[in-house]
Amino acid sequence: MRIRAATRGSVLARWQTDHVTDLVAAAGTGVVEPLVVSTAGDRDKVTPLHEIGGKGVFVKEVQAAVLDGRADIAVHSAKDLPALTPDGLTICAVPGRADSRDALVGCTLGDLPDGARVGTGSIRRQVQLAALRPDIELVEIRGNIDTRLALTKSAGGDLDAIVMASAALDRLGRTPDVVDRLSIGQMLPQVGQGTLAIECRSNDAATIAALAAIDDPVAHRVLDAERAFLMELGGDCDLPAGAYGVIVSEDGVDRVELTAMLSDGAEVVFVDSRVGDDGEAMGRGLAADLRARLV
Repeated sequence: MRIRAATRGSVLARWQTDHVTDLVAAAGTGVVEPLVVSTAGDRDKVTPLHEIGGKGVFVKEVQAAVLDGRADIAVHSAKDLPALTPDGLTICAVPGRADSRDALVGCTLGDLPDGARVGTGSIRRQVQLAALRPDIELVEIRGNIDTRLALTKSAGGDLDAIVMASAALDRLGRTPDVVDRLSIGQMLPQVGQGTLAIECRSNDAATIAALAAIDDPVAHRVLDAERAFLMELGGDCDLPAGAYGVIVSEDGVDRVELTAMLSDGAEVVFVDSRVGDDGEAMGRGLAADLRARLV
């Protein structure tokens, strides 16, 4: 079966699509061919993301290629997906999850000097860093992986450190001299961070069947719980939020443990956690509880 995969053109996006290609080939359910699509987020590498449309700026054009029939699937970094899946699309497969943690590159958190300049374009990371280290200066940055890595002093730039996803470093084989992988307790990741999400048309039974072979039920169940949290906050919510789920075994039963954070965008960061059988209901409940605390 020939499967056309819409993807962004960045080095990381192409790695992700190549990875899905290899998984499908190993499963023997199809042959994947890439279709590179330019997105608003790729074209504008300067404007802060929250000013040009947030997470959706990296996915809308890719999703459109599937909806209009140019492609059969779209390969996304799940953390880039907005809370609401467009009508006509479904997440048909979620491969095994990579490292979900954020990483401080260039200096460890404990070694950052007073007043250190730390770069990140994510307001979720900014509010959590400010809570950990109120003394540091946060600098808005944009660009691809290598552009951002070059901004650190250890690489010849003028920033003491930057924050990025651990999975991006691992997938591209980047090994900076200093990488401090922040624990989940220090910094909750974006919903879906470290996870790939594959979308296809909801009525495309053949593609859904072909991609089922590379679906990881554990990663999919956890992503559903995290995305339910994000969805409950609302598709137009621009408050800093993060969630991280794992499967825990209690009395021989596998349950979802979900920890989430929500901030007012300034100094207040609320964190809560719970365990349950229904991850999606739990995600919605966590979002409602955290949102009520901001009132």
